[in-house]
Amino acid sequence: MSTKVLLIDALNLIRRIYAVDCNQSNLSHEQILKSASQRVLNATKKLLRLTQATHAIAVFDGDKSWRYTYYPLYKQNRSEMPPELKQGLDLFKQNFNDAGILSFSPEQDEADDIIATLANKISQKNISCTIVSTDKGFLPLLNKNVEIYDYFSQKYINEDDVHNKFNLPIHKLIEFWSLAGDTTNDIPGVKGVGKKTAEKILNEFHNVESALEDQNLPEKIKTKITHSLSDFITAKVLVTLRNDIHLGFSLKQLRVKSN
Repeated sequence: MSTKVLLIDALNLIRRIYAVDCNQSNLSHEQILKSASQRVLNATKKLLRLTQATHAIAVFDGDKSWRYTYYPLYKQNRSEMPPELKQGLDLFKQNFNDAGILSFSPEQDEADDIIATLANKISQKNISCTIVSTDKGFLPLLNKNVEIYDYFSQKYINEDDVHNKFNLPIHKLIEFWSLAGDTTNDIPGVKGVGKKTAEKILNEFHNVESALEDQNLPEKIKTKITHSLSDFITAKVLVTLRNDIHLGFSLKQLRVKSN
């Protein structure tokens, strides 16, 4: 049996399932937590069957990543995790373990960077892996060995889906978010350059650097980018997932345990 790796963005899965159960007004906090944890366990088992994974891991976020130090306003408007859920995360971690997979909580790193590092290492070994998340930040990682599955839409995301949504190829997404900003994570882009302008620039030019060197770039746009170049660079650092995190474990340790 060939090696297949399942990488679960744990809080992305948990918080969305938990939010649905929170809408059941007749349930107590304890009942909501119990229901959500059972549904996460069921989802994990479904994902293992779907992907036929031989190795798997559910990755949680650390307390504060390097992004908060680099840019203090990072995710400043993101809603806090409900305290009842935060206090009950050990229950979800146990659910992942009960499904036969490892749960991992780094001290400070974000799950996104851990997963990107794992996907990069696995892909370089020509091993297939599936990332389970609805986070668009993973889209630039798509390649012949790395696929992304949206559990809530019940579908794999491919390059055509990305192009249909952003009207850009995958390799230009980082520059697109760096120009237009990423409001989801409170990351500003270039002042005065919105999504439509950013899309137009990147469809006409290879990248921002080549656009600035080209005489065909309108002077007005060139001035905006030049005046906000530091914001563009800051955004690019923030939206680029790291793939060099020291993990402290090997692929062997991610083997799925049969129950």
